Amino acid sequence: MRRFAIFFAILIVAALSACGAKEDSTNADSEEIVPLEVEFSVPETAEVDEEVKLIATVTYGEESVAEADDVTFEIWEQGMEDKSNKYEATNNGDGTYTMETSFDHDGIYEMFAHVTAKDMHTMPKKSITVGSSPSHDSDHEQTHTHEQGEVTDGFAMHFMEPKSLRAAEETPLKVHVQLDNQPLEQASIRFEIWNEETPDKHEWVNAREAAAGEYFGDFVFQEAGTYQLAVHVENEDGLHEHQEFEINVTK
Repeated sequence: MRRFAIFFAILIVAALSACGAKEDSTNADSEEIVPLEVEFSVPETAEVDEEVKLIATVTYGEESVAEADDVTFEIWEQGMEDKSNKYEATNNGDGTYTMETSFDHDGIYEMFAHVTAKDMHTMPKKSITVGSSPSHDSDHEQTHTHEQGEVTDGFAMHFMEPKSLRAAEETPLKVHVQLDNQPLEQASIRFEIWNEETPDKHEWVNAREAAAGEYFGDFVFQEAGTYQLAVHVENEDGLHEHQEFEINVTK
């Protein structure tokens, strides 16, 4: 009888342990990834030479992000993104990042708020009509153009150029892609790389998705020099975009 009682007690303990493990597993599986959110506030219109304020409010879940790794505003006149300018935002210490600027002639100006925090990157896009330029609608606001031609409305790419590029060292390549201000997940992304001195020799690197909309790859530049790097983006919905970047590798 005593042996039966001990055996029964062991069974109960094992059952409770299994239930606890199952519950822990269920909780882990149901745990949601907290997104990095950026509310980008930009006036819809302004006059020439009028001072305007750009505000990026950064949150992580319900938490204000007072110490983002980087917040940069990138601004260009519509159709001239290859001539964009980047400006470091002022950190107000309360989760808001700001800058003041003005525009010296009529036009439609577009801009990104590039935000890196919590090992994530997001880049909401806005636009502003300055002076007597024709008004624009919300669909146009999401158009992202570059030298290679028209791209899908709402598509945005940000290539994080490494701070140090040295020959014969493994270099991490990182790109962030978005569609309609949301991370573009499960895309097929490849880096195409070639040296200007040997334009017929192209090398390819398949990127891996490390987080939502963030893709990484590694490459060793064998020699110092000027390289062209094209980022190719495709997905199952028929998206096919690419952008080119020039990078300089030192010895």
